[in-house]
Amino acid sequence: MKLKSIKIRFANENDVESITEIYNEAITNTTATFDTEPLSVNNRLQWLINRGKDFPVIVAEKSGLVIGFAALNRWSDRKAYDISAELAIYVNSNYHRCGIGWALNSFILDVAEKTNLHTIVLRITSENKASLQLARNAGFTEVGILRSCGIKFGRLLDVVFMQKIIKQPL
Repeated sequence: MKLKSIKIRFANENDVESITEIYNEAITNTTATFDTEPLSVNNRLQWLINRGKDFPVIVAEKSGLVIGFAALNRWSDRKAYDISAELAIYVNSNYHRCGIGWALNSFILDVAEKTNLHTIVLRITSENKASLQLARNAGFTEVGILRSCGIKFGRLLDVVFMQKIIKQPL
């Protein structure tokens, strides 16, 4: 698939059903998220609506269909963390290994540089080799591992923490 046929843009309310389908696929079939129960479209609509300007959501679209999304999510509700965001990227499984994740990652990091954010963090299960490699290639650095901190599909999972500083401190 040629990435030229992919359009990346900011998400809107019309994208919520597709975003929900993509995310629920990840919940049901992968360890990319530690959510264990599918979420409702209304849940994802509220998630999209209740975001600050520094925490955008973008989508990858092919022939009018949303096939992936990326979001800069609040790292914590504590005020001091307002300069940090957690990046999440999810791609429809039919489009894995086609460069969509990389395109979303590149676009959202460019957007992040125009916000008040200073650092982006990732939590990636240690078994998710493709996401770990994408993060390394994008300049993220491993800053720690939480051992056996989650359980999904009957398996204890390690989580790798990664970080990229996008601006120097204030």
